[in-house]
Amino acid sequence: MTHQRMNLHLVSDATGETLNSVARATVAQFEHVEIVYHRWSLIRSRLQLHRVLEGIEAEPGPVLSTLVDRALRHELDVFCERLGIGVVNVLDPVIAVLQEKIGEVATARPGRQYVLDADYFRRIDAMHYVLAHDDGQAEAGIAEADVCLVGVSRSSKTPTAFYLANRGVKAANVPLVPNLPVPAVLENLSCPIIGLTIEAQALIDIRRHRLRLIGAPGLARHDAADYVDEEAVKAELLWARRLCARQGWPVIDVTRRSIEETAAAVLLRMEEWHARRARKSESGENAAHSVP
Repeated sequence: MTHQRMNLHLVSDATGETLNSVARATVAQFEHVEIVYHRWSLIRSRLQLHRVLEGIEAEPGPVLSTLVDRALRHELDVFCERLGIGVVNVLDPVIAVLQEKIGEVATARPGRQYVLDADYFRRIDAMHYVLAHDDGQAEAGIAEADVCLVGVSRSSKTPTAFYLANRGVKAANVPLVPNLPVPAVLENLSCPIIGLTIEAQALIDIRRHRLRLIGAPGLARHDAADYVDEEAVKAELLWARRLCARQGWPVIDVTRRSIEETAAAVLLRMEEWHARRARKSESGENAAHSVP
């Protein structure tokens, strides 16, 4: 089956992040289409909208919109109907359900999710935290982490930590290195510790790419041969998994996961950790109350 080419217009009154996520999730379900994205963000006036309409008319294709201004939405809807182009207002079904349940009409204020509130500053703090505590740095501050990721070199600890920071999670990450003692900072942490692992061949490919980026392997690492040797890498990964098992740290295999999927798995393990802790605390309180 040949690939067809299609224009897709994403029209937003904010950054367009919501539409980008929706478009990626839906387009991924189609294998025989080449999508040409036209992203129109921060559309908040009629003048800005008219430039969008000119673009849609020049390169027609379906329209996904998150415009909340009623006048702009109406103009976009009428224009697309005249051209015979489908338009989907992505937020409508969710807003309708919430309005009915809450009994309140939505404010229709553009970009309201991006106000500089406590949640925003929590994400900024988390980003600064990740920068300061990447790869085991500033050990004293790791005690303040919401989660600590551990794993061998190049097992996606850093990119996962940065993605979590964008969700407001302070994620420290500590490397596990064979023949070196487990970092003492991991012994008494009051946050979940989660191991990341990866298949040997995938790790070797990543490490070889890394060595090419930083220069000749011999100059980059004195142990570059072991760093990408198949048997050595397998032994390193096995050692790390056994260490995590001994410590009771859950392990996530990142081999076929995107960073987003790995972060989602980390958040799930964090919830499970806190739930277990809450149950333990509750059972301890009940036991104390039952003592005569």
